[in-house]
Amino acid sequence: MDTIRKQIFLKYLHLSTRHLNLKYVPKHDSCNSESISLLQNFINNHKSLFVLTGAGVSTESGLPDYRSKDVGLYDRSSHRPVQYKDFISNCEVRKRYWARNFAGWKTFSSVQPNSVHLSLAEWEKNNLIHCLVTQNVDRLHHKAGSKNVIELHGTSYLVKCLNCPNLFSRHSFQSLLLSLNPSFQVEEVEIRPDADVELNSELINSFNVPDCEKCGGILKPDVVFFGENVRKEKVFNVRQQLELSNAVIVLGSSLQVYSGYRFLSAASELKKKICIVNIGPTRADEIADLKLSVRCGDIVPKIELL
Repeated sequence: MDTIRKQIFLKYLHLSTRHLNLKYVPKHDSCNSESISLLQNFINNHKSLFVLTGAGVSTESGLPDYRSKDVGLYDRSSHRPVQYKDFISNCEVRKRYWARNFAGWKTFSSVQPNSVHLSLAEWEKNNLIHCLVTQNVDRLHHKAGSKNVIELHGTSYLVKCLNCPNLFSRHSFQSLLLSLNPSFQVEEVEIRPDADVELNSELINSFNVPDCEKCGGILKPDVVFFGENVRKEKVFNVRQQLELSNAVIVLGSSLQVYSGYRFLSAASELKKKICIVNIGPTRADEIADLKLSVRCGDIVPKIELL
């Protein structure tokens, strides 16, 4: 890394650390020099990396996840995310989803990348990363400056019609929802994964949700819901990028969802070296060549770029 860019990077890295939010990060051990050395050696020996990131990267920016012990949604409440089949078949479910998402969007969209996102953008600029695949829908990798990103589960920043090719920004949809619900007011509430918040039934029942202006179809965020499959062409593309990479690094994912785990299984079959950095156990621990049970933000920014 050249001197000027390194100074700029360190400045932004310092700023991101100042605003670190560990509210949704599970209990974890401190990162020691041995762990840093192990990851450094792995990266030094394996260029052109296939990097897969999960919710454990974004929790350090203050976004909660589903599965983390004690702090994840599943451990803290009985609430469960909307299922795809319910969303497309029930207009009341769609109304509830969009009302809650509307209330949480301002907070969700204002979240900033942390030191891990910024570090990965620098890895990319230094040609360490062949492909960055994220299971997150928050666009924080883009905000940090990463260019070659595949959003495995889509993005909350786009809205699509399920009946025609209409695709547009979530920010413009927010403005449309505001125009249709001018009296909608809600105090600041705790955000859940994917911009969901808790609302009372009166607010939900009075919420107006538009259909597609081009064809009258159902509007849905460009996100893979629970019970929905990742498009086959995207899976094929990710598999191709995996084959072209030299090694795999997983950051902040338990890999419990098959859509991400399948690529670790494929990497193992392809005899590619695998490194996993995640606080808790993962579905792929047994096939990993290196497993580091540390917080991503404690180790990734400390990697030296040669």
